[in-house]
Amino acid sequence: MTQIDEPRLESDLGYRFGYVAGFIGFGPDDVAAVHGAAPLLAPLVPGLVDAVYDKLHAQDATWRHFVPRQHGYAGDVPTDVASLTPDHPQIAFRKQHLGRYLVTLVTKPYDGKMAEYLDMVGKIHTPKAGSPALDVPLVQMNALMGFVADALTATILGLNLPREAEVKTLRAFGKLLWIQNDLITRHYCAA
Repeated sequence: MTQIDEPRLESDLGYRFGYVAGFIGFGPDDVAAVHGAAPLLAPLVPGLVDAVYDKLHAQDATWRHFVPRQHGYAGDVPTDVASLTPDHPQIAFRKQHLGRYLVTLVTKPYDGKMAEYLDMVGKIHTPKAGSPALDVPLVQMNALMGFVADALTATILGLNLPREAEVKTLRAFGKLLWIQNDLITRHYCAA
């Protein structure tokens, strides 16, 4: 039986990442499957990003979080949800971030730097990082992650990969999104 230092899971990001990845079996073969999908997924990223933002725009509970100035955005901000259109420059700015996130997932090494990046993705949706005015409720983050997981699954199934590659790719992304979800949720549970 492996001995786990449970308090360390809360204080040491690398240890936590390694524990969750090991527990669910996310390893080198999964990283290879994620990276191997990059050439096929890259041309589809703009469509995935648009689908995510169409879904976010369809709900006032999600769209309202794009009204405050987004961290790193220097342009004009909308005054309210009604004035925030899908083609607003702040939304274009956020879409670029999501596109870079998806590219990062399929191209970068899964090391300490990636663990920090995935952790920051969770933290930046809370007042703990980025904009203090940004505080996306956990229910909205969970809904978004579920939508992204389903969109990625549908996209991978549409690639017409050989069955073995398709299964490996789907499983790898499933595990990866659970790791990402843990690194989101931890910023809502910590005191």
